[in-house]
Amino acid sequence: MEPIHENNVRVAWIIVIAISVLASCLLFWIIYFKPQPTGRQDSLLFLPALNCMLNGTSAFCLIAGFLAIKQGHSSKHMRWMIAAFVCSSIFLVSYILHHHLHGDTSFPEENRLRPIYLFVLLTHVLLSILGLPMILMTFFASLSGRLVMHKKLARFTFPIWLYVSVTGVAIFLFLKSVGA
Repeated sequence: MEPIHENNVRVAWIIVIAISVLASCLLFWIIYFKPQPTGRQDSLLFLPALNCMLNGTSAFCLIAGFLAIKQGHSSKHMRWMIAAFVCSSIFLVSYILHHHLHGDTSFPEENRLRPIYLFVLLTHVLLSILGLPMILMTFFASLSGRLVMHKKLARFTFPIWLYVSVTGVAIFLFLKSVGA
């Protein structure tokens, strides 16, 4: 395999940052500025449960991929990580679609678990914004044969991605517990 030149790495970083900023801005606009939908509210009501399943599956794949690489099974590791990436990518599309169709879901102010929910939600959102470019660059490093760079990035990417996937499930369960 031909080595990747530093200019290509810079271009990859620019593309990854651009994609990450655009995705974050789109989500921010959909959640905070797009008018709440007033039409049919009964379409695709399964999306939150699907999103929960995708987050849970992504977390499972991340752990399986981590265990595979620790056991020296690089091809299994790669398959598990690609599966995690696919689950997270489908989640992102489904999440955007859900918020586009149904708007934001709020946690009741009077519920005593609200501070815990808001903390989990805040850390989930902030780390997902940080995690997206890290995930993309970790994949770029691996797929371009820059395994030293991949390992360095993965040390930080893995726990952030896992946290975001697990807290995505927790947020769904919080909201389900209050009937939201």
